[in-house]
Amino acid sequence: MSKSLASFLVESAQHVPERTAVRFMGYDTPFAELEDASNRLASSLQNLGVGPGKHVALYCINSPFFMASYFAILKTGATVVPINLLLHPKEVAFLIKDSGASVLIYHSVTDKAVQAIAQNLDSVEHFIAIGDTEISQAKSYSALLNKGDRAPVLVEPQSEEDVAALLYTGGTTGLPKGAMLTHKNLISNVRSVIEALHLGQQHDTFITVLPMFHSFGATVGFLAPVAAASTVVALPQFQPEATCKTIQDENATIFLGVPTMYAMMVNLPTDKNYDLTSLRYGVSGGAPMPMSVLEKFEARYHVTIYEGYGPTECSPVVSVNPIGGKRKLGTVGVPIPGVEIRVLDENGQEVPAGEVGEVCVRGDNVMKGYWNQSEETEKVFWGDWIRTGDLGKMDDEGYCTLIDRAKDLIIVHGINVYPRQVEDVLYQHPAVAEAAVIGIADEYHGEMVKAFVALREGQTAEPRELIQYCRQHLGKFEIPRRIEILDSLPKSGAGKILRRKLRDIEAEKKA
Repeated sequence: MSKSLASFLVESAQHVPERTAVRFMGYDTPFAELEDASNRLASSLQNLGVGPGKHVALYCINSPFFMASYFAILKTGATVVPINLLLHPKEVAFLIKDSGASVLIYHSVTDKAVQAIAQNLDSVEHFIAIGDTEISQAKSYSALLNKGDRAPVLVEPQSEEDVAALLYTGGTTGLPKGAMLTHKNLISNVRSVIEALHLGQQHDTFITVLPMFHSFGATVGFLAPVAAASTVVALPQFQPEATCKTIQDENATIFLGVPTMYAMMVNLPTDKNYDLTSLRYGVSGGAPMPMSVLEKFEARYHVTIYEGYGPTECSPVVSVNPIGGKRKLGTVGVPIPGVEIRVLDENGQEVPAGEVGEVCVRGDNVMKGYWNQSEETEKVFWGDWIRTGDLGKMDDEGYCTLIDRAKDLIIVHGINVYPRQVEDVLYQHPAVAEAAVIGIADEYHGEMVKAFVALREGQTAEPRELIQYCRQHLGKFEIPRRIEILDSLPKSGAGKILRRKLRDIEAEKKA
């Protein structure tokens, strides 16, 4: 058996060469063609000095180009460094410098950002442009494909502990950290996902609008489908109506999303009716799913959503509600095969079922560590258990419920307030489309609760009305003392609402 993550593409191309691997903008790329493109690009990359020990940054939209480039980098024995498309150019420059990437493969839609930072990227020896570019020294992706040798390329990792992908976390505190995910980590997680999601038993069609640079979008959105010989319909950006139409037109069988995506699809005007019943199911991850959003989505579209969970450091999938089995709403399900979850107290001791502690994970999917950050790596491990920073609890059947991020916990007069519980109430208000809650310093209370909301199109609500609504459903200490209404809430590249950005907004106001 190959130790390389790239072997998943090699095997599917051998078994179903003519089957469509990825559909993009109306064009079908069969598995054999994707395999051929990755071989030719890998050959050209090797001619540029790319190989084991090298890092290659990939700054690209969801597309066959992303997938071919990802596998080509792996085939040379190098490490792929996916770059978040929504970062500021200065942040992009930091990631490329921090990773030490010697090659940058970028799509033309990022050309202006690359122009802005190109002169400061000292480690980058070669720029490779997919499409048009204004950067004179850039090499053409198409030209490299044409020059590349068609012979199969697959440099086997010296060890299964070799790093396949360096995925930078969102940086909730301080600078982003690069999670080193090995071939073993990702191969293990892909196989577990295939088993947990019942893939490979039929020819599935995935709608992959989650960004492929993100851990959820990568492992579940294209690595697992490729390994299961399924078809990926790659969408470069999320637009709720266009996504619903694509699901309907493609007779898609699996949709992957984060809660904000499901909320936006639910909030489409009632005259925008799409038939999504071709879906076997939807999967939600990336953030806790508000119950009101799940219930409204299932009632409107008649599709079951299975909520799951996993941080980047775990490749990322850790748990999911059993497909076709016992689903417990409000939980993120049970550990997937090969993964263990325990809820531990501040001393690293397991707490009884039903009690809140820190969710910790063990398995072959757990990262090697943080790139060039040995102290941070040491802090995040208790032996071979990784500390996720998430507060949660387990029931006596092994289902995990997330309470909140430990860092997001709000303490009012010494009493714990979990932002998610307040947000869940706000989501039940008919005018609210998005909600996020943070704690702000208060001389008297220590902290107090502040909520930010965005309203549904055509709806109105005053902060006072929303606070009164919360009074009807929340305990005294949980009620937001302030509510601010924004046009939309800041989100990550994966569509996850960013509380840290809201804290930044609040800090700027205070300053």
